[in-house]
Amino acid sequence: MTIAVTGTSGHLGRLVVESLLARGAAAADVVALARTTGAVVDLADRGVVVREADYGRPETLAAALAGVDVLVLVSGSEVGRRVEQHGNVVDAARAAGVSRVIYTSAPHATTSALVLAPEHKATEELLAASGLSTTVLRNNWYTENYAPDVLRARETGEIVASTGAGRVASASRADYAEAAAVVALAAQQDGAHDGAVYELTGDVAWSFDELAAAAADVVGRPVAFRGVTPEEHLAILAGAGLDEGTAGFVVALDGNIRDGLLGDATGDLAGLLGRPTTPLVDGLRAAVDDVVTA
Repeated sequence: MTIAVTGTSGHLGRLVVESLLARGAAAADVVALARTTGAVVDLADRGVVVREADYGRPETLAAALAGVDVLVLVSGSEVGRRVEQHGNVVDAARAAGVSRVIYTSAPHATTSALVLAPEHKATEELLAASGLSTTVLRNNWYTENYAPDVLRARETGEIVASTGAGRVASASRADYAEAAAVVALAAQQDGAHDGAVYELTGDVAWSFDELAAAAADVVGRPVAFRGVTPEEHLAILAGAGLDEGTAGFVVALDGNIRDGLLGDATGDLAGLLGRPTTPLVDGLRAAVDDVVTA
């Protein structure tokens, strides 16, 4: 069985490939798809098949998916273009005879008011209409998203956000990647995970006071959470040099957290992994170490 993974020059896709190999997949049966293949030459050196695949260039996708049985479609990073780009991949997968598509979506994508949800909802609808067998992995927030906040807190002693009392049920990218690998490898079993939709989260939904406490543990100094209003937050971000659109997007996401849209902790991820998810402080420590040593 040949398993292809998109976006392998990015963080999550790369980790899915590593998890497949760690769980016993033969390198020759794993296809690493990347827009920039030069970024994954080390995988080729290890026997993984490397092919160019650019969501925005459909002409690259037919050859990329030739002979592929299972496709892990890691959602694209270009907000506003993802539905078209994902549609290109779905069309190519259907034409290539791919038997299963595993898609990394967003929490409660079809019903949530999360600012990022609409493109994921539309992609899930494309997959449902495609006739392909699918499994949807709705990933909550990545713990790594907060590495910059932790590093900033090392200097300032605080984490500033307009999230209020909102909670986040984050997990590490490695956890989500391993879950994708588990589902992909099980796809050879008749019906395994076919049609399933999993709400993947960390085991614990943490508050920003708890994030500050975890950050303090990582950086070795007291760290406090300073809650601000959305208006104050916009002004702070603008003062730090963010453009109006980016600042507004960040504040909107904090508003989603404040409204409880990322605080629903489920057991789906731990169930797929067969173990507890990575605790917040451990995920933050690994993420900060990765940034420092990069």
